[in-house]
Amino acid sequence: MLFNQTSLADCLQEWEGLEKDFQRVQETHRLYKQKLEEVSKLQDSCSNAIARQRKKLKELTVSLEECKETLSTEEMNAIDGIQESIKDRPNVFFEMESFLPKKNGLYLSLVLGNVNVTLLNKHSKFAYKDEYEKFKLVLTVLLLVFSFTCRFIFSYRALDALFNFLLVWYYCTLTIRESILISNGSRIKGWWVFHHYVFCFLSGVMLTWPEGILYQMFRNQFLTYCLYQSFVQFLQYYYQSGCLYRLRALGESHNMDLTVEGFQSWMWRGLTFLLPFLFFGHFWQLYNGLTLFRMAQLPECKEWQVSMCGCSYLVLFMGNFSTTLGVVYHKYIHNQDKSKSL
Repeated sequence: MLFNQTSLADCLQEWEGLEKDFQRVQETHRLYKQKLEEVSKLQDSCSNAIARQRKKLKELTVSLEECKETLSTEEMNAIDGIQESIKDRPNVFFEMESFLPKKNGLYLSLVLGNVNVTLLNKHSKFAYKDEYEKFKLVLTVLLLVFSFTCRFIFSYRALDALFNFLLVWYYCTLTIRESILISNGSRIKGWWVFHHYVFCFLSGVMLTWPEGILYQMFRNQFLTYCLYQSFVQFLQYYYQSGCLYRLRALGESHNMDLTVEGFQSWMWRGLTFLLPFLFFGHFWQLYNGLTLFRMAQLPECKEWQVSMCGCSYLVLFMGNFSTTLGVVYHKYIHNQDKSKSL
């Protein structure tokens, strides 16, 4: 390619500009790495300080209890004030630690290794939480359509296997994402996390169940249950997301609170109409478990998947029913005490 004198001068001028810009980029990157090292040192310092505070507060709590026996009324009031402040500290520490790197739990360590999954600012945390909610909504609708197709349109074992594989992938992905969200400050109740592991295991067992008489006996019941479950999950997402938005606007909900496939205390206002749908689903799980155990007693039953699925459904029923009932009971008692105090 031939260059005239003017175009070559332009190229040289452009190169000089790029050289100066490159020097600025290098300097910016050097400052960036320096700030990263400073942030890392501050993170370690904060983590150590919080651990030290926890240890000292624990020791102070024991000492205050020992001092109570020989104190005057005025001194007792001072100690009560200190103890009230101490009770608030765990929540403050929890909020602080949601912005600090922490060691992954067993599950995340097995899946991801020792990778830091803590997001460093509120915008990133909320964006990840929002993406998690959208993922649940899209997959719920997809599972709803898929289960309807398998139940009423096509009856192929290969399509059933694809549906169960989708369930395994969905619940595996949920458990990973929820573990990351917990590391970033989401307060998901223990059972609502654990029951996804049970669903993942159950879907995996269904995936390995070979074609046969017993599989066909349970197939329609299973697909109808999946169809109902997806419908209820869609209802929960739609109404819970609206309720969470309203509570966040009023300052009564944490920014990292999530929609769940169950019932929690914050849903009491406005979402109690979901309870009949939830309890019906819980008893359907019990019915599935009892059906499978009856099938396991048949002479032609040779598949281990029958009993294993039956056990999984019973675990799901007991966990879901007891957790939901516990939330309703505690909320009822709380409202009763509140009305008596008024």
